[in-house]
Amino acid sequence: QVQLVESGGGLVQPGGSLRLSCVASGRIFMIYPMGWYRQAPGKQRELVAVIHNSGDTNYVDSVKGRFTVSRDNAKNTVSLQMNSLKPEDTAVYYCNARIQTYDMVVREYWGQGTQVTVSS
Repeated sequence: QVQLVESGGGLVQPGGSLRLSCVASGRIFMIYPMGWYRQAPGKQRELVAVIHNSGDTNYVDSVKGRFTVSRDNAKNTVSLQMNSLKPEDTAVYYCNARIQTYDMVVREYWGQGTQVTVSS
């Protein structure tokens, strides 16, 4: 019923930038928080950034001042601008959204993940 599709991952040198995008499609009535998680090898998945309908944002401390999350409600998209990337940012990044479909069911959805590798 609902799909989240990410794009924009890749290989970048330390200090470089990448922009991730995610578009939600399907029988969407309302999207609540949208955000990004990441999972590095051998580590638990962690919340990186979230943006609410109001535009309020939250970030994990390690990315504050370097990453910016934004959303376009008209296009059902969420983006993550990542600057000053560090090797420790290397992970698979997942788009996440809490979505209400037209049958009024609210549930959490995940994208398939996109690899971000920061290395020289």
